[in-house]
Amino acid sequence: MELNMNDILLFKTDIRTEGDKRLIAKVMQEYKIANWTVDQDDIDCVLRIVSSQWKLHDVIDLVVHNGYQCEELT
Repeated sequence: MELNMNDILLFKTDIRTEGDKRLIAKVMQEYKIANWTVDQDDIDCVLRIVSSQWKLHDVIDLVVHNGYQCEELT
């Protein structure tokens, strides 16, 4: 399967601690988002999701609903 660059979603978040990451991991598992990472070493705590099904605003709503800041990384 070839990767479509439009399927790579990048977000600035406040997912800073390992506890935060564990909580988001549960959310990602619940919503069947398998291909994701959080770069906690980056100042923007970049959340990266690769998905052809999820859209920017849907991910932002999901993360914000679970108590974290999330905005498109530009």
